[in-house]
Amino acid sequence: MLVKDVMNDHPLVIGPEASVLDAKEIMTKNKETKLAVVDKNGVLVGLLTNADLIKVSPSNATTLDMYELGYLLSKMSVEKAMVKNVKTTTVEQTVEEAARLMKDYGITCLPVVDGDILIGMITQTDLFECFIEMFSTKNPGIRAVVIVDEKPGILAKIAEAVAAKNGNIVSLVTSDVPDEKRRKITIKISGITETETKNLLVDCCCQMEDVRSV
Repeated sequence: MLVKDVMNDHPLVIGPEASVLDAKEIMTKNKETKLAVVDKNGVLVGLLTNADLIKVSPSNATTLDMYELGYLLSKMSVEKAMVKNVKTTTVEQTVEEAARLMKDYGITCLPVVDGDILIGMITQTDLFECFIEMFSTKNPGIRAVVIVDEKPGILAKIAEAVAAKNGNIVSLVTSDVPDEKRRKITIKISGITETETKNLLVDCCCQMEDVRSV
C-alpha cells in the first residue's frame, strides 16, 4: 500500500500571512489539530499544529483579558508560529516508510508533496486505518498467532492446509522475533472453526502463541 492510497488529498491549508487567530478558528471549526501552510502558488512553506499555537499563546497566568488576547493573536502571523523545516513524503512512498519517518522524527503527520507543491497529507489516523485493513478487523474469523521456522515453503504449507479444510485466509502478517531463525505469523482465517484452525497450524509445525475467534 502506498501513501497515495490512504492520504487526504484535500488537506486544510492556510497562508503564511494569515493570523494565528484565523488559524485557531479554522482548526476549531474543522476539529483539526494541524494546518499545512502554503504560499499563493501552493508551495508548502510550513506546518502549524496545536502545539505551535500553545507555544505562542500567552500563559494562563497572564493578566490580559480575552479581548487583549484576541488582539495579540490577530496580529501574529502564521509564519512566525509555524514549523518551517517540515518532513515530507511523496505519493509513491510506502505507508510503512511513512510510518517509520513519523516514529523516527516523533511527528504525527507528513505533508505529501510533488516537488514543492502540497498535494496531500498523511496522518497517524490514516496509518491506523491501514492497520485495521491489514488485519481485516472488520471481518469475522479465527485469528491465530504462531511462531514458525524461517524457511522457504512454510506459508505455502499453511495455505494448502487451510484450503484443504475449505477455509479462506483473509489476512496474514509476518514479523521478526529475537531468534533470527524463526518468524512470527499473525493469520486470520474464515470458513473453519477455532479447533480446526489450531489443529491444522500445529500439524504444519507451528508453535501456537494465541488463537481466538474475533
